[in-house]
Amino acid sequence: MSGHSKWHNIQGRKNAQDSKRGKIFQRISREIYMAVKAGGPDPSGNPQLRLMMDKARAANMPKDNIKRAVDKGSGVGGAAYEEITYEGYGPGGTAIIVEALTDNKNRTAAAIRSAFTHHGGALGASGSVSYMFDRKGYIVISREDTDTDEDTMMMDALDAGADDIQTSDDAFEIYTDPKSLAQVRDALEKAGYKLATAELTMIPENETPVPENKVPQYQGLIDELEDNDDVSEVYEAAELPDED
Repeated sequence: MSGHSKWHNIQGRKNAQDSKRGKIFQRISREIYMAVKAGGPDPSGNPQLRLMMDKARAANMPKDNIKRAVDKGSGVGGAAYEEITYEGYGPGGTAIIVEALTDNKNRTAAAIRSAFTHHGGALGASGSVSYMFDRKGYIVISREDTDTDEDTMMMDALDAGADDIQTSDDAFEIYTDPKSLAQVRDALEKAGYKLATAELTMIPENETPVPENKVPQYQGLIDELEDNDDVSEVYEAAELPDED
């Protein structure tokens, strides 16, 4: 696994995301809806739904909101959503994947294309950048929440079924096969670890440096994509200059 710290980027955006909590709830609701449509409303038999419900609880999403999302996915009213993936290049040639849940794909496609165009990027065809990413299960254990040393953490993660682990001053970042995420998560929790996050994600194989003069454009693109109510996830293969 490369030295890229996904957790560092997540923490760097946490305050901005917290200020958009209503939109976060909306996106999680759609993810729950899709999980129910794909695998049924019982989280004990639907690992993806269980992950989404855990994500909702971690975001302090009200129980009523979670129930409404499950009910909609079960056919108790609500709009019909579909999952669409967009691929493109940001300023400086950085690869970007955008995952959306939408009830109007024409509206969403126009908005995504507009965001790329406005900020010096370009929307690409299906498959144009996805080959540069690997689908992985991703678990984080903050080092503030454990006094376990690196060797013990490595052994426990691998025993739980993880593929790899990356350590930093802030956290242990654990990577799994996508199908093994729920199993590894449950094993680590049973071993007494407090997990900061557990989710499916896309990890870039390599990162493209963003030129300093392109950073404002690039960040503007990512912000506009993440502000879109239809967008559930944005994955980047970008290396930004270190801030002084």
